[in-house]
Amino acid sequence: MITVLGSINIDLTATTHRLPKPGETVTGISFTTAAGGKGANQALAARRAGASVRMAGAVGDDALATQALALLADAAVDLSDVRIAAEATGTAHILVTSDGENVIVVVPGANGIVTPEDAKRTVGAMQRGDYLLLQFEIPAPAVEAALVTARAKGVISIVNTAPLTPEVKRIGGMADVLIANETEFELFIDREKLSATEREEEMRALHAKTGQTLIVTLGAEGVIAIRKSEVYRAKGLKITPVDTVGAGDTFCGYLAASLDAGHDFERALRRAAVAGSLACLKPGAQPSIPFAAAVEARS
Repeated sequence: MITVLGSINIDLTATTHRLPKPGETVTGISFTTAAGGKGANQALAARRAGASVRMAGAVGDDALATQALALLADAAVDLSDVRIAAEATGTAHILVTSDGENVIVVVPGANGIVTPEDAKRTVGAMQRGDYLLLQFEIPAPAVEAALVTARAKGVISIVNTAPLTPEVKRIGGMADVLIANETEFELFIDREKLSATEREEEMRALHAKTGQTLIVTLGAEGVIAIRKSEVYRAKGLKITPVDTVGAGDTFCGYLAASLDAGHDFERALRRAAVAGSLACLKPGAQPSIPFAAAVEARS
């Protein structure tokens, strides 16, 4: 069983030939709305990968809430721990270029009122050996409370460092599994422009210090991980990306679901890398998340 504690948003996405420079206005190509939020994306990815999933978080008492939860509800994700707040449902404002690059502004809304008490209640209902998936689009105190409670209950915690805030450097060390992209990892360890060799050395050093499983996603180059002192690598697929929004969340959800299903770590890493690649082939965060059959066919 996987529980995801995190953000639930509506993504407002405009596509354009290029991203505007500061102070510049450019003409867009198209506009769409889609359910998103890193927590909800990861929950849907884990569910489409085949896991039983519970989503915990908050949405507003507004029309956007129904749209934000629609795909989760259709996928039979347990939404009993999603509460209705007075604040507006969270939104993400996304600009995507024709070659798949993007910039995002997130307005937390109801996500910003998730409390440590919410986290303790959510994790307190979990069982030893369950998987807990966390990100940082909800307040850091809630993430920290969830990790403390998970450790006490024997729940396996997976933390995605996005978006990387100052609190992540302290709280991230409490997770059993830490997932970062290459930029986030460099910020996490306060080093820039690492070579592949330097990155692996830094991962080994951090692993020796914390004992955590560390995973760094590398975009088109795949992923590198270290677990129980062994280094693993996995390749994604060679693709021409349409939209990279949601690819990292797809990776996280598929990894959690694969581990929960009992796959060995190397197999779980490969499935997650392939799923992340496939998520780049369609626009939108949740609509682009692949189903398990498509991932199995390519991995």
